Amino acid sequence: MRASKPKLKNGLMARKVRPEGKTLTAQPRKSDPLEEHVRVLKADLQSAHRELESFCYSVSHDLRAPLRCIDGFSHALLHEFGDKLDPGAREYLQRILDSAKKMARLIDELLALSRIQRADLVSEDFNLADVAGQIVTRLRKVEPSRNVQFRTVDSIPVRGDRALIATMLEKFLENAWKFTSKADTPLIEFSEIGNGSERIFLVRDNGVGFDPAYASKLFKAFQRLHPHTDFPGVGMGLALARAVILRHGGRTWAESEKDNGAAFFFTLGGPSPGGNSEGPASGKGERSK
Repeated sequence: MRASKPKLKNGLMARKVRPEGKTLTAQPRKSDPLEEHVRVLKADLQSAHRELESFCYSVSHDLRAPLRCIDGFSHALLHEFGDKLDPGAREYLQRILDSAKKMARLIDELLALSRIQRADLVSEDFNLADVAGQIVTRLRKVEPSRNVQFRTVDSIPVRGDRALIATMLEKFLENAWKFTSKADTPLIEFSEIGNGSERIFLVRDNGVGFDPAYASKLFKAFQRLHPHTDFPGVGMGLALARAVILRHGGRTWAESEKDNGAAFFFTLGGPSPGGNSEGPASGKGERSK
């Protein structure tokens, strides 16, 4: 037998003895069965998620061709033979055209959701209050007859993918714009709440609100809490907003009472540029537009 190189142990010289011709090898740490199970489940979930994204994109893309065919021939029938059709037949064709238009928008929203989930994030610093002001300016140009008061603060510095975050905020503000359409003096607010540990952003309106019992449906695709005849849409806006927030490591939730407005909160998973985790106080530098 021969001794291995001496090592110090507790200040004393120690020797390890091994049989002639044998070498010492490090023993691998036994893997925890639970950790291994979690690892496998996580890999399976990621694989299923990628397959679902790919399926969503493929289906949405492939639906466009037959939809264009339905829409095109329906328009042709109305244009070429509309005067020969009775009122009932013309109404049926108009319903087909309306449904095709709605389906086209559903496809657009599905493709937008797929792009959000697949896009590479490009982070930069920017002022989210300015982005909010630009969105509201565009909404006013679309509906110049509406007199909607908009309040925000001078500066809300954030860091993230500017294009995706702008899309997310646009969905929240469009939602508020739509659901204040029946208010006598519509008001929309965008601000930041500092709670000392997490930056929370808030979009509030004085519109019709919603029943809090159904709040869990708000951020799911194609879920609607109001009749389409009262407030048109396909039920994808808030789902798209949530997808952007999740990509940035944030979370979102909403509070409301029916007929008493709504408040939508979200985080973006990080402190403000410059290390200020609290951000500006609520209402600081507030301005109306």
